[in-house]
Amino acid sequence: MKKQLGAGLSAVALAVLLTACGGGTETTPTTAGGTTSGSAPAETSAPASSPVPAGAADLKTASSGAGQIVVDANGMSVYFFTKDVKDSGTSACTGACIAAWPPVLTESDSPAVDGVTGTVGTIATPEGKKQVTINGLPVYYYIQDKAAGDITGQGVNGVWYLVTPAGEMVKTAAGGY
Repeated sequence: MKKQLGAGLSAVALAVLLTACGGGTETTPTTAGGTTSGSAPAETSAPASSPVPAGAADLKTASSGAGQIVVDANGMSVYFFTKDVKDSGTSACTGACIAAWPPVLTESDSPAVDGVTGTVGTIATPEGKKQVTINGLPVYYYIQDKAAGDITGQGVNGVWYLVTPAGEMVKTAAGGY
C-alpha cells in the first residue's frame, strides 16, 4: 500500500512539473529507443535527482530514433523550449520548470563542439552561471532521460524538442525516420 501511494505521489509531482513547463495538460512524453553510445554519465554537482553532468558542456552529434541530434560530452540529449525567444539572452524556463528541464551549463564562453554546425554561445543564468545556447536559443536536459541516447523529452507538451546539428528543432516524432 505504501509503495503504491509513493508511486502515485511521484507521478502527481511529475505531472505538476511538466504542466508548469509546458503550459499544457499532457504529461506523457513521446518515447523511443534511441541508440546508446557510451556509458551513463557520472555523478556530478547537478541537482541530486538529476543524471545531468555539470561543468564543461562540450557538444557533439549522435544518431537517435529522431535522426542526428546534439548531445553533450556524455551522450545526454539536449532540447529547445519553444517558449524561449531567440537572441533574448534569457531563459523562459524558470521556477518549477528548471527541476524537470535543467539548463545545459558550461564553464567556457565558447564551448567546444564536434559536428555541431549551429552557432554555439552562452547566456547568463539568474544564478550567474553560463547556459549554453545554439543559434541564440538556450538548451536544456530532460530529467527523465536517464542514460546516453535517451530522447524521452522529444515533443513533451508540444513545446520541448531535440536539437539538430544545424541548431534547428526536431519536430518529427521519435522513430519517425
